[in-house]
Amino acid sequence: MAELIFALLSLAALFALAMNRAPLWAWAAAIAVFTLSLQMGLGSGHLHAPVFNVWAVLGWLAAGGLFALTFPRLKHDYVVMPAYRALKGAMPTISETERQALEAGTVGWDAELFSGTPDWSRLRRVSPITLTAEERAFLDGPTEELCRKLNDWRIRHELHDVPEDVWRFVRDQGFLGMLISKEHGGLGFSAQAQSLVLGKISSRSPDGVTIVMVPNSLGPGELIEKYGTEAQKAHYLPRLARGDEIPCFALTGPFSGSDAASMRDVGVVTKGWYEGKETLGIELTWDKRYITLAPNATLLGLAFRLFDPENLLGRGEDVGITLALIPTDHPGVEIGRRHLPAGAAFPNGPTSGKDVLVPIDWIIGGKERAGQGWRMLMSCLAAGRSISLPATGAAGAKSLLRATTAYARIRKQFNLPIGYMEGVEEPLARMVENAYGLEAARAVTASMVSAGEKPAVISALLKYMSTDRMRQSVNDALDIHGGRGICDGPSNYIQGAYQMVPVGITVEGANILTRTLITFAQGALRSHPYLFTEIEALQDPDQDLGVPAFERAFDGHVAFTVSNIFGALFHNLTLGAFASAPPNAGPTRRWWKQLARASRSFALVADATVALLGGGLKVRQKITGRMADALTELYLLSCILKRYEDDGCPRADLKLVDYCAENCLYRFDKALAGTLDNFPIRWVGLIMRPLVFPYGFARNPASDSAGKAIVRAALQPGEFRDRLTRDIFNTDDPSDRVGLLEHTLIKVIAAEDADKKLERAIRKGDVHRYYNNDWIAEAEKKGVINEDEARMLAEVRDLTARVIAVDHFDLADVSHRQPAERGAPADFAPPKDPIAAE
Repeated sequence: MAELIFALLSLAALFALAMNRAPLWAWAAAIAVFTLSLQMGLGSGHLHAPVFNVWAVLGWLAAGGLFALTFPRLKHDYVVMPAYRALKGAMPTISETERQALEAGTVGWDAELFSGTPDWSRLRRVSPITLTAEERAFLDGPTEELCRKLNDWRIRHELHDVPEDVWRFVRDQGFLGMLISKEHGGLGFSAQAQSLVLGKISSRSPDGVTIVMVPNSLGPGELIEKYGTEAQKAHYLPRLARGDEIPCFALTGPFSGSDAASMRDVGVVTKGWYEGKETLGIELTWDKRYITLAPNATLLGLAFRLFDPENLLGRGEDVGITLALIPTDHPGVEIGRRHLPAGAAFPNGPTSGKDVLVPIDWIIGGKERAGQGWRMLMSCLAAGRSISLPATGAAGAKSLLRATTAYARIRKQFNLPIGYMEGVEEPLARMVENAYGLEAARAVTASMVSAGEKPAVISALLKYMSTDRMRQSVNDALDIHGGRGICDGPSNYIQGAYQMVPVGITVEGANILTRTLITFAQGALRSHPYLFTEIEALQDPDQDLGVPAFERAFDGHVAFTVSNIFGALFHNLTLGAFASAPPNAGPTRRWWKQLARASRSFALVADATVALLGGGLKVRQKITGRMADALTELYLLSCILKRYEDDGCPRADLKLVDYCAENCLYRFDKALAGTLDNFPIRWVGLIMRPLVFPYGFARNPASDSAGKAIVRAALQPGEFRDRLTRDIFNTDDPSDRVGLLEHTLIKVIAAEDADKKLERAIRKGDVHRYYNNDWIAEAEKKGVINEDEARMLAEVRDLTARVIAVDHFDLADVSHRQPAERGAPADFAPPKDPIAAE
């Protein structure tokens, strides 16, 4: 027994030293005490004179070696410098554009997750959804009115354009200047308010939201507000806020998509004539495509690489990526014909120019900002990517859920609402989970941006997660609606979202590359507590400065690694029982603990992945993609737990939080297991696997019964369903395509008892339900139901028929061919051109 107690105490001491990052002298002292204790027989309970053997010698050598390393010179010569020389060529190099991208954003909660020991207070300090009275009034007033003006079918099919009355309304109400400060004539709204406004509009019309989103996302307005000269701010910002100027921003070209830094568009500093006098200017040549709002734009923001062969700016020949403002009516500016991205109707098209001379003062920020364009872009993108697409992704998931739960409760097959069928429950449960989780992540991230953060890593993972999971919700909604979802027309409330999903997947960095090259590959550099400092020190050409900086970071990194090895093993062996949780965590305490446990495992694998793969990390994109997935699940679970608290811990939502948490952790384990199973250095993967999965792959996704519970709750009108689908456009007007669903849902539920009586009579053969027979009248006549019930059921029958009906058209109404091409009579009169009629 004494030997067992001694072994357990020794093991506990070992874990305590490692997990608390004990200094070298503490390790040396502990090993010395342990060795001496074994020599004297303390573990056996019988003390005697010290006995020397092989283990004692090894113990004293280890203690002596560690003690020797407490002397700075010895550690420097025999540990630091060998590591410095070994890593100098192995660690990834950081290009100037990568450096600017990394330094542009801020780190926050992502760094806590990378640390393995997240500080819960940092997450809890993020504000819940908070709007000023002015912001709330705008969301409930002009935004609601705009939603009512947006006719999705008319926009994307009849006009294939956003009509002028909508443009006029968004200009007059200030929608285009939400991010522009009040000082310069804008609304000066918070990121949270912008996110909610964009989300609500997108729940009504994906095309309609785009014309509001772009001016309030990465574009001239934000760039001028942050970096423009005083003259540029005074001239352009009020005009942009009023909608006198319609902006677009041209970044992407045929050969520079996700790799925007490789752009071939160039400007050459030169002297030329402008407005009758010689001026210092730039001769520009560019070819851009996929530029949203370009067909309507009056002001073009342009990214190009600036060269100065005569060194007129005094910065050498290759000045770097630069941004300029160019009126689209300036001589030489070409706005091409329109693209049709996925058949969507928002204005999008190419722009080009050849040898276009513009004054040097048209650089955003003036000539002092020449060459700083990439840093400016990345700074704005770090914040902007956190707002627009996450807002539309979350709103899309919520609006699709609201419509689909109504439809699944109204539509019956086999005398049962299809939402009660297990085959339909499964995709519905995914839709519920996506709606809750995406709204949680959207709200938390928008609050971070409102507080001044620019979360580069979080914005990247949120963009790819929100757009991808909205795609999942669209597909699930289509599966549940069947033929009702695929037949397009004025009553189809899914097709617009279905068409727009690929656009969201593609823009602001294609999801494939955002996931595999940015979220983890760059995220590890930015969020790891020591890695970026080490790489900077290794790349420092001045070794006298680089080595001391490397030594400080290296010391911390070694302690960090040892702590993660023992910390991950300890928490995984104990199943997170001793992991940290925030105070007053209540019924979600177990999930906070599991999140802390998972963070330890992630920190261990992430650290090993970056340290051992080094410069090869960029080409190991399957590995970085899986690690990005793991980080995404940690962030999503963090936001879900935060949302539950911010919403006041509603008891009805707890079953949904449990459901989401189980699935997040299951997907996290799956991503980490995939990384370890495919780790390029095979023996490292084999060593790490028992540290992360000491009992094997143990977690399971949420159960079928748990899925049933959340779906049944979502199918029931009330507070739970309203919270799930908050802050989207909603109406119960039966003349509206989504209002008809809400109106009918209430009627269907009210008529359920009467409907059961009728169904029993039909099954018995007492009432015959055929088109040539009024079965409701027959049931009333036979006393199965009373007069009021018959009236109610007749109304439900007619409303249900409208809900499940699909649109149909004459060929002449949908064909773009001329009458002769369709074989129509020569005197055939085609329908009026809706655009001309507009």
